[in-house]
Amino acid sequence: MKFFVLAAVFAVAAASSYKAAEYAPKYEAKYEEVTYAPQPYSFEYDVQDKESYNDFVHSEKSDYNVVTGSYRVALPDGRTQIVSYKADASGYNADVKYEGEAQYPEEPKYKAASYPAPAYAAPAYPAPAYKAPAYPAPAYKAPEYKAPAPAYKAPTYSAPAYKAPTYSASAYKAPAYKPAPAYPKY
Repeated sequence: MKFFVLAAVFAVAAASSYKAAEYAPKYEAKYEEVTYAPQPYSFEYDVQDKESYNDFVHSEKSDYNVVTGSYRVALPDGRTQIVSYKADASGYNADVKYEGEAQYPEEPKYKAASYPAPAYAAPAYPAPAYKAPAYPAPAYKAPEYKAPAPAYKAPTYSAPAYKAPTYSASAYKAPAYKPAPAYPKY
């Protein structure tokens, strides 16, 4: 017991004198947002895919402050949408134009299909003919015993012998009554 107390005191003393190494690196997290000056750019692409009916062109260029561009899209109604835009410090301005005229194919008129009434001949089936089942008479064979047949002895029963009960006269004695004690009157 004394050993455990002494070990606990020693552990507390050692923990209080512990000092972190002075050569350990110290890190400080600093976050600085880096902003870059606007850079001029220019791009253009064109997509024409007949299988998916995609057909569009997009081009855009920018100097340091103003972005200008345009794109063309083939619409499903046969027209081409042309959007020219300009984005600068005053906002985004777009000019939308359409080339061509919208064409909508006429829907085919609905005509109910007419079919002749089915002409089926009634099937000819012969009447069912059932035969009565023929059951052969059961043929049982008597069992064959290879050992001699067991011989059982019939049990013998004897008539029960009952003894008539004997009764003795009652030994009851009537109680003797004593007079009640007299209670004092108050």
